[in-house]
Amino acid sequence: MKVLIVDDEAHARTNLRFALQALAGWDVAAECASASAARAYLATGIADIVLLDVQMPRESGLEFARELSRRELPPPIIFVTAHRGHALEAFNVHALDYIVKPVDEDRLRQALERAGKLLDQRAAYTRVLRGFVDPDPGYWTELAVRSVGRIDRVSLTDVLWIESAGNYIELHLPQRTFLHRSTLTELERYLDPAQFLRIHRRILVRSGQMLAIRQLQEGSHELTLAGGVQLPVSERYAASVKARLARPTLPS
Repeated sequence: MKVLIVDDEAHARTNLRFALQALAGWDVAAECASASAARAYLATGIADIVLLDVQMPRESGLEFARELSRRELPPPIIFVTAHRGHALEAFNVHALDYIVKPVDEDRLRQALERAGKLLDQRAAYTRVLRGFVDPDPGYWTELAVRSVGRIDRVSLTDVLWIESAGNYIELHLPQRTFLHRSTLTELERYLDPAQFLRIHRRILVRSGQMLAIRQLQEGSHELTLAGGVQLPVSERYAASVKARLARPTLPS
């Protein structure tokens, strides 16, 4: 994520830069000492999030935030200021958060995580809208998995099976398991059905990993994967699993 720092005080910009360097997944796109400099940067540069001071010479952060909020796709704004008295005004211009200096690193991390979730939701919404225009947008090949202080890019070709875990899903790879905030149904829309097959209301498996299915008792089946893992198969999905196993093996 690219962060634009806008503050007229050099030491404040430096403190924020060092704080961001300690947080994985966040890069400083630019540092600007005024709203006009930030405006010039945004004319050609990219910023996912803006860390913005309130009181600056010539043009306040509130005025600049009001201008940014009129954009078709405004970046989330987090105010970082030494003045507590402008919080209401800040949220009136659609600020995502309001942090009072001196900046606490944990407080900054929480604000950035909120901003990241907002951007993820915005991206998901954009994908849905594009789906109406382009009914074949292409299937996903990887996922960006967030955890505390870290982002991992996971290739879906390495995933053996995916299992629902409440508001999360577990991505099972040969050597480790990743926890990703999504529902199984939401993710399934973006997976190639030739590569992933639902075997249970809570489980999707990579087709190339399927070895055998056996019936345990009436209405109960078990699927064995290439690595020896055994997973339950719901009765409603047993026929499709058997049909997939009867086909030539898909490359995993």
